[in-house]
Amino acid sequence: MCREAVENIQRVMNGSKVKPIFGICMGHQLLSTAAGCSTYKMSYGNRGHNLPCVHFDTGRCFMTSQNHGYAVDAKTIPENWNILFTNANDETNEGIVHKKLPYFSVQFHPEHTAGPEDTEMLFDVFLNTVKQYMKGNQVVVRDELTKALKYEPVFKVTRPKKVLILGSGGLSIGQAGEFDYSGSQAIKALREEQIQIVLINPNIATVQTSKGLADKVYFLPLTKNYVEQVIKSERPQGVLLSFGGQTALNCGIECEKSGVFKKYGVQILGTSVNTIIETEDRKIFAERVSEIGEQVAPSAAVYSVKEALEAAEKIGYPVMARAAFALGGLGSGFANNKEELTALAQQSFGYSNQLIIDKSLKGWKEVEYEVVRDAYNNCITVCNMENVDPLGIHTGESIVVAPSQTLSNREYNMLRTTAIKVIRHFGIVGECNIQYALNPYSEEYFIIEVNARLSRSSALASKATGYPLAYVAAKLSLGIPLPDIKNSVTGVTTACFEPSLDYCVIKMPRWDLAKFIRVSKNIGSSMKSVGEVMSIGRKFEEAFQKALRMVDGNVNGFDPELYPVNDDVLRRPTDKRMFVLAAALEAGYSIEKLYDLTKIDRWFLQKLKNIIDMDGAMKKLGNKLPIEMLREAKCIGFSDKQIANCIKSTELAVRNSREENNLLPFIKQIDTVAGEWPASTNYLYMTYNANTHDIQFPGQHTMVIGSGVYRIGSSVEFDWCAVGCLRELRKLGRKTIMVNYNPETVSTDYDMCDRLYFEEISFESVMDIYNIENPDGIILAMGGQIANNIAMDLHRQKARILGTSPDSIDSAENRFKFSRMLDRKGILQPRWKELTNIKAAIEFCEEVGYPCLVRPSYVLSGAAMNVAYSNQDLEAYLNAAAAVSKEYPVVISKFILEAKEIDVDAVAHDGVLLCLAVSEHVENAGVHSGDATLVTPPQDINNETLEKIRGIAKDVAELLDHKMEMLPSIRTLQKLGYKLYASMGTGDFYAEHGVDVSIKLSLNIILFFYQNDLND
Repeated sequence: MCREAVENIQRVMNGSKVKPIFGICMGHQLLSTAAGCSTYKMSYGNRGHNLPCVHFDTGRCFMTSQNHGYAVDAKTIPENWNILFTNANDETNEGIVHKKLPYFSVQFHPEHTAGPEDTEMLFDVFLNTVKQYMKGNQVVVRDELTKALKYEPVFKVTRPKKVLILGSGGLSIGQAGEFDYSGSQAIKALREEQIQIVLINPNIATVQTSKGLADKVYFLPLTKNYVEQVIKSERPQGVLLSFGGQTALNCGIECEKSGVFKKYGVQILGTSVNTIIETEDRKIFAERVSEIGEQVAPSAAVYSVKEALEAAEKIGYPVMARAAFALGGLGSGFANNKEELTALAQQSFGYSNQLIIDKSLKGWKEVEYEVVRDAYNNCITVCNMENVDPLGIHTGESIVVAPSQTLSNREYNMLRTTAIKVIRHFGIVGECNIQYALNPYSEEYFIIEVNARLSRSSALASKATGYPLAYVAAKLSLGIPLPDIKNSVTGVTTACFEPSLDYCVIKMPRWDLAKFIRVSKNIGSSMKSVGEVMSIGRKFEEAFQKALRMVDGNVNGFDPELYPVNDDVLRRPTDKRMFVLAAALEAGYSIEKLYDLTKIDRWFLQKLKNIIDMDGAMKKLGNKLPIEMLREAKCIGFSDKQIANCIKSTELAVRNSREENNLLPFIKQIDTVAGEWPASTNYLYMTYNANTHDIQFPGQHTMVIGSGVYRIGSSVEFDWCAVGCLRELRKLGRKTIMVNYNPETVSTDYDMCDRLYFEEISFESVMDIYNIENPDGIILAMGGQIANNIAMDLHRQKARILGTSPDSIDSAENRFKFSRMLDRKGILQPRWKELTNIKAAIEFCEEVGYPCLVRPSYVLSGAAMNVAYSNQDLEAYLNAAAAVSKEYPVVISKFILEAKEIDVDAVAHDGVLLCLAVSEHVENAGVHSGDATLVTPPQDINNETLEKIRGIAKDVAELLDHKMEMLPSIRTLQKLGYKLYASMGTGDFYAEHGVDVSIKLSLNIILFFYQNDLND
């Protein structure tokens, strides 16, 4: 049959009358064979919607839809034919074109059924060619195709020798560690290009400010005046604005408007300031979007409360008000009437002189795409994400799933095509994010906004897909074409490639609202969350339950017993809405009723119902749980502890049952190509929805536990410690495994370790990885409180803990054991007592006199730690402390007024202090060290006091080692608290002194002990 088809094509091609021919997919191989080419069977074939094809004459790259196992051999193409397209990944032939006659063919499907619409213009060229030949005109198709695909860059980039990078400064709500990650990636990319790097970032706790990355670091405020001083001194030829969040953008815009960059000849690399302003100014943005037939929600830019009220009348209530150029939805909210809008507008004008009044689209789906574009108009969408929560909740407050789960193929490609059209129209170079509101009942959509910079979403997309967005964006800013950049994660695919995901990723935010008095727990258009987690699973339910546990280690999963049913919370969500939703599902609320209350898509609600159904079924069966139901529960994300809670058993009993029945997790990798052809990465996750491991386990790794989600008291400084640990291990020639689940961190970057597990930092997960990988040992000290909390459980299962022994950790974390130990050592401390009952506690406080300090065990950043001034205070604080420290004692001690507080960071070996750093609090004792102003070296402590500090440090070092806080009062040194892990002070000391002594010394001591153990 094919032979006959080939002969027919040859007959047409050799005929006296020239007829245009366009071959597609099989048609390409038929036309090629008719032209004299040969074909061959491929090893893997090309099958998917995301295959990159490069046009031979222009070098531009396009995403295509393909499904074939044979390819045309490019070496056999006859002289009068040319290569038209080549696959950017495997370099196989994707199209040919005749040099003079109107014959051409492509291996892919430009008709995009189903798939990307990038090459639809090939039909326009073909139809135009047919029309011209019908008129008797001759057309050279190759030239017409080149004309249609050619693009001349608007700006020519001169390769700079020195580049200034603006960081993001101090962490804040809406702008956290993701910019440490993106800035570090940018520095790596520029270093590869032999470019000198100057960084301005006053945040001492960041990885990017560490030695060995930027050539010079300025710890200065990100303001126009300071930036100008650095430019005047350093004379960089280029500046990057998009790697430091809104802070860097706003500073860059100010520098550009005031002529600083022009004055010193500094070229803005990547997206131009003009484009940034067009995307940030809501009014200009709406006008520019309408130029290409797209639309934003009906809106108006206003500059006074009166104008805001007039605009709302025209648009119609309800409306949303948003401050322009604001971070994290600051100053935004919804108004249902004049009174609400007046109050909201007055507040919003405190953040910006321009306010945008939008038509409220509450209840619509919120969808976003991460888009990458180079200076030559090559454009791809790396990842699309869907908010589980409907529009109306800030994307930073929402649970986000990647890839989208409820969009049809038509909707997905409609929004993808629009994203590429919009980003090309604005001329963005690098990486950006576009957000949509999609009507759940139709294909109507509005563009919400475009972020012309790296963002929180881009950090998530990078980790979710294995595509190094910040690294690629930095390269693109230098004018390097996208197809010329290799994906540094896989090493084999081009960066001009859209990753495939054969798994589900969920981003879930964490709030610490309980730390604040009289703060609204409601979530909406203004961001309140302080951190986020990323979980991976083969099923939505599996990833969802993992994420809940990652956010809060005290939560077992999607638990219906934590909060009562409350319709108002479902209508107006709070930070605990998901647990109220669980209670409602258990109470028998229908999917339709919950959809009416929450506007969460029915698909998501059904998946959540599956979890509650399983929860109920296990509770009914109790400890007679069959192994098949246990397997099913593990497949939808139930933890051992959660199952134990359902069947009234223990976590270890469930674990033993699993192991006896060989019910163990499998290790899968994020390879960016969904296993479509060979590409390996070190991004790993565990799942029960599999049959085989993706990798081998040779052992001889050192396992490092990260610090998990950012929260108040545990932030980027612990990531600095983890990264320092990984780097030092690498210098010592050791292979590393990192376990962490925070997408905003540098420690979860692809080139930081040999193996990276995006998994829970829980006893179950860490022990599972330990058993599978069989590492030399586990380092917990760099992971802060979260890692310390599982030390004893791991120790009891005979896991090898490197560094401080779990017993010593327990002695420091357990307030009762610690205070008793100090008494035995004769180290002076405030009078104390372990809480046994309220009556005894009151008697103790009345005896020593108020104020008294209430201190729970194993807590972070002073959680539930309070100073009580009366019996009434004491009772309230003891209840709060008992709630956060259920398994460990709460200690009450006399609080000494007007005392000075001192922090000591120390590294010890065999009771000998090897390194000591003393920091003095400016504020008196009672202000947490995370909230205090610290000075080092101390300015108001005499030599006698310093010697006593050293003496106490030495005494404690004989028992334990690492961080301590000391409280001297009237020449009396009294211990307050003690932490056995790298701390906030560790990174601060390094930044202040330029010596990474603590990490380096600690690791060498840890590994020295391990080696001695082996020798013994």
